[in-house]
Parts: sequence; C-alpha cells; structure tokens
Amino acid sequence: MELIYFTEQPMATYPEEDAKLEVPIGPGKTQRVTSLMLSNKYFDPVSGSRLYNERLEEYVLVDEVGFDGIMLNEHHTAPFCMSPRINVFGSILAAITKRVKIVMHGNPLPVVDSPVHLSEELSMIDMISKGRLVSGFVRGGGVENIQANQNPVFNRERFDEAHDLVIKTWTTPGPFRWEGKHFQFRVVNPWTAPLQKPHPRIWIPGVASKETVVWAAEHRYPYVGLGTNFDLSQKIKDIYREAARRVGYEAGPEQFGQLLQCHVAETEERAERNAQEFMWMAGEFTGLNHPIWGTPTGYGSPSNRKSYIEIAAGRRPMNRPPSMNQRRLERTFIWGTPDRVVEQLKVVLDNNRVGILCLWANDGRIDHENSKTCIRLMGQEVLPAIREYAKELGLVGPFEANTPVSLAETPKEELQPVG
Repeated sequence: MELIYFTEQPMATYPEEDAKLEVPIGPGKTQRVTSLMLSNKYFDPVSGSRLYNERLEEYVLVDEVGFDGIMLNEHHTAPFCMSPRINVFGSILAAITKRVKIVMHGNPLPVVDSPVHLSEELSMIDMISKGRLVSGFVRGGGVENIQANQNPVFNRERFDEAHDLVIKTWTTPGPFRWEGKHFQFRVVNPWTAPLQKPHPRIWIPGVASKETVVWAAEHRYPYVGLGTNFDLSQKIKDIYREAARRVGYEAGPEQFGQLLQCHVAETEERAERNAQEFMWMAGEFTGLNHPIWGTPTGYGSPSNRKSYIEIAAGRRPMNRPPSMNQRRLERTFIWGTPDRVVEQLKVVLDNNRVGILCLWANDGRIDHENSKTCIRLMGQEVLPAIREYAKELGLVGPFEANTPVSLAETPKEELQPVG
C-alpha cells in the first residue's frame, strides 16, 4: 500500500472577521465566498513566510517517519491554498527529502501555456529527486480557468492535448513538430528527460467526474477520489472497472486511491480541539465558491451546469459542505488517538479496498507543534498498523504491484479480449 501525506497549505492567519465577502447568488440571496474575488490585501507575507518554512520542516519530518509520499496540489486566488505553483514546491522537496515520492496532484493542464515547458520542469524534479516523481494531472477547478483567462469550453480538449504532448515529449526523441488545435510548436526538442522510464507514473485525482474516471481507466492511470464517501467510492470503482474491461484489463486495488482528512493527537480531547481547528473555512479544500465561478459555462457536463444554474436562480438550495460530524460518520474525516484512528482507517480499507491512501493530516489553524506531533504519531503507530492490515487484505499500490505505467506500456499478453 502507498501511504501519502497531504496538507492544503492554507493561509489561515488572515483576519477572517474583517475579510468576509458576500456575493449575490440569486434573487435576494447572498453567499460568502473565499475564492477569486476575496482581496489579496488580506494576505500577510510575514505570516506567509513563517507558514511556508514551517511546512517545509513538516515535510522533512514526513520523509523521516516513514510515509511513502508527499502529495502536493495547486490552487489560485484563495486563502485555502498557499501553493499556486505546484512545481516550485516539488522542486524544493526533490532537494530536501531523501526517500518519499513527490506526488503531484496535480498540474492543471488546461491552464498551462506550454506543455513542453511543463515536461521540462517535471523532468528536472524527477532527476533531482533521483526518480521519485509521481506526476498527477488535473483539469483544474472552474475558478482556475477564470483567473488564468482560459475559455472553460475548451477545458477538456486542452487537458487531453496537453497530456498527449507531455507524454510524447517524455518518450519521443526530438526534434519533432507539434501542430494541435490548442498548442503549436515548430520545434519540440527539450534537453531534459525524466529519469524514470518510459516516464514517471501518473495518478489522476478527482471528485468523481464520470468522464475523468473513464479517461483514467482508458489510460490505465490510478484514480484517487478526493474526499469520497463509501457510496461514491464504489460508484467510481464500478465506472473504472467497466471502462478498464472495455480496453482489455482487470483493475485491482493498485488502480484506486482515496484522500481523506485524518488527524492524530495524543489524547481524544486534543484531537477534538484540533479537528475543530482543521475545519476552518468549513473544511472546504476547494474554497467557498460562487456557484457560477465554480462551474463556468462549458466547464462541466450539461446536467452538472443545470444544477448550478438552478442554485443561482434560487430554484434549489446551495449544496452546503458536510458538517464535521457528518464527515466523521462517512469516514471522510477521522480524528483521535492513534488506536482510534487505526480502528477507523481499517473500516475505510474494508469498504473501499484502495491501494493508495492519502491522509490529509493537518490543515486550517492547527499549529506547527500539533502538526509535527500528528506526523510523528502517524509514523510511529498508525502507518505500521495500516500497512500490516493492508497486507492481510491483499491491498497493494502501483509500485508494489509493479503495474505498467500506462495502457500504452501494457504488455499485449496482459490485455484480454472483452466479450
């Protein structure tokens, strides 16, 4: 099993009471938002510098205590994430860590100006880390499309083409020419290449878009559900497995992952207090969005878009973030002493049978010392117990299973005719 550490890296020190932004979402209705239009005048670079350096210290500790990887992500124009350039942090971790995989979840391909430059940056990270890169790709949220001045209508098209160009850049000697719909290069011939061959593994994270689950299965990329409960996790697996069979292979635990919020403390009382701090900004890792900003026209499927229009028109209520207790009941947020956390994580593994488990361990206003305590307790008590239980269940990750990095690299004898 692959056990991965994650934090959203929030700027949780801004004056929340002074920085409330209410926007209209329908007739006579407003909603608080924390993305896109919340003024950056509230950003404090003194606190930002401290938080960046505290997190780097925490990441080094994560490497030392035995996690398999550190998951990084990227968001823009919001206080919930201080990582607007995922490859900057990935580059730093490549140099200061020794053994953990650097799991990019992930570079938002539709808002990338040059997939060739992106391939170069990721190749550098892979070489500096001596082959520890896992390169995740995402479509990016609707807000990312707006802030990057990209037409959301072309989001999925740009994602597909950028992905194909990155892969070709990694696997095909140059120079060659690329004339696509969204990207054109007269010469593609970068003098960097990833250390891993044919290229680094690619894991696809998401919040259960059917189209993305199918796309991941068709490429034989593991899919990591972000905060998915038991029912949604099962739907993802059903969709993935059906798509995998159509292209000729059976998907096992190594093709599935899950991210859940999980905090460990020395006492139940401390864990409860820290869980409350974790839920800063209602625990929303994608921020509090205006419904139209979150899913602008053309970004999602017509049915998805219709629901957001109905919310904005006041014909249906906003989808409120699940409460802390609801998350606990659904096992999408687990907190407590090590024994209590291990007990609950075993329930998750019993139900979801994933080979990649990403633990979102610290966030919100949990301070540096409590974050380090959580990491240490996870390394000393939680990770060994979960590894042993995963072995009992036969849950292996992509590296342990040594599966092909993609469908294109799958040996023909492994592909079975369907029907």
